[in-house]
Amino acid sequence: MFNANEPPAGLSRRTLLRAGLSGAAALALAGCAPEPRFLSPTSSAVRDIEAARQATGALTKVALKAAVTTVDLAGTPAATWAYGPLPAPTIRLRQGDALEATLTNELPDPTTIHWHGLALRNDMDGVPNLTQAPVAAGAAFKYRFTAPDPGTYWFHSHVGTQLDRGLYGALIVEDPNEPLAYDEEWVVIVDDWLDGVTTTPPQVLDELSQGMGSMTGMSDGPMRMGNTLMGATSDALGGDAGDVYYPHYLINGRPSGDPETYQSSPGRRVRVRLINAGSDTAFRIALTSHELTVTHTDGFPVTPTTTDAILVGMGERYDFIVTLSDGAFALIAEAEGKQDRAVAIVRTAAGTSPPPDGDTPELTGRVLTADQLVAVDSAQLPNRPVDREITVRLRGGMKQYDWSMDYNSFDLSDPMAKPYSVSSGERVAVKFVNTTTMWHPMHLHGHTFQLARGGARKDTSIVLPNRTLTVHFDANNPGRWLTHCHNLYHGEAGMMGVLAYLD
Repeated sequence: MFNANEPPAGLSRRTLLRAGLSGAAALALAGCAPEPRFLSPTSSAVRDIEAARQATGALTKVALKAAVTTVDLAGTPAATWAYGPLPAPTIRLRQGDALEATLTNELPDPTTIHWHGLALRNDMDGVPNLTQAPVAAGAAFKYRFTAPDPGTYWFHSHVGTQLDRGLYGALIVEDPNEPLAYDEEWVVIVDDWLDGVTTTPPQVLDELSQGMGSMTGMSDGPMRMGNTLMGATSDALGGDAGDVYYPHYLINGRPSGDPETYQSSPGRRVRVRLINAGSDTAFRIALTSHELTVTHTDGFPVTPTTTDAILVGMGERYDFIVTLSDGAFALIAEAEGKQDRAVAIVRTAAGTSPPPDGDTPELTGRVLTADQLVAVDSAQLPNRPVDREITVRLRGGMKQYDWSMDYNSFDLSDPMAKPYSVSSGERVAVKFVNTTTMWHPMHLHGHTFQLARGGARKDTSIVLPNRTLTVHFDANNPGRWLTHCHNLYHGEAGMMGVLAYLD
């Protein structure tokens, strides 16, 4: 099994010694091995791929100002950072259109924008010190790229813990040949929130980084200890559900005390585009008295699958269609294992709104996860042999808060220290081996992968504790791409790595 962090077998010290070389000669020869060269984000290969994309010639221009602001959470003011309202206004364009997004940074710190899920050009991916220099306070940066694939995507800051503020929004790439039949569309972004209410995200990371020592596993249920939540468990997630205490959970920027109301009519077919922008929380999504028909995940179509609820990890997206009944109903986003929820109201008639804490049998009915889905024929990767296998071992734990990939605690100040190597044109298999007792939503930038045996096409997928997830992707988008756990605090503690194309 290929692992970029192990020395090539032909130059290992043991191999050289068996060939009769002295230890000194072996080390000298190993030290002379040429360093691999990797494509840069501004290489001609990146420009050529962008030029070859099928483009419509249309251009959508948007302006995004990252600034300090205050949001109202059902009467609780929360000082935060955002692109204006919470969430940012949805950006829409069609497949093949170009997006020109000008980011103006009025924050006190540097920032960037990552366009989550898009197989875009590498130098527009928004990872500081890897694909671009961070945008300094008071400066501006213009992102411009072609949107290659239709689907539900989103954008967010990729600097430090800024994602756990209000710096996010939806990006919808519409299909000019949309095969789905529906009457309306509703973009739903769920989030966990603490910024400006109990603490700030940097303070949470500082607290977590001290480690939990012998306190892990002490609670029989969710119990707050500072900004840490002990005892939040989920059978669906294999045990520990999450470790950060959040005073609020939001749907489209609003807590249950001030819920959003979606107004429609009985019999209307609504396409819901669901995005989990949370940092430490999986959500179980259900609409009271309705079934949900899942049609897409992470932007790509699947064989329509009917369910009562969906379990969505951080960074994941699901599209589903629901035919609305007559009345008022609750869209529930239950914080998995944390015994709290966000609520929005769906109304097709007059009457009393359902209580936010009412019984929801759908939440304990059929619960859909990505492994139950099958990609439609047009979304299947072509059948071909694997050219390269990469094993990524996820390591660490809450005791020391030492999350990593293959013991390499990632540092964005030196992102190319130990990359995983691929070559253009290869079919690559990645084995995410979770050696930890927590679940990890693993995200690959710049590509979509396919789950085993014709499963769904995704860019973010849950890896359960002590389990292995194998995914396949085609190396057809050259550059240097981050792969990481989309639990923000795991990633910032070191569970990140770089997948780099050889020059």
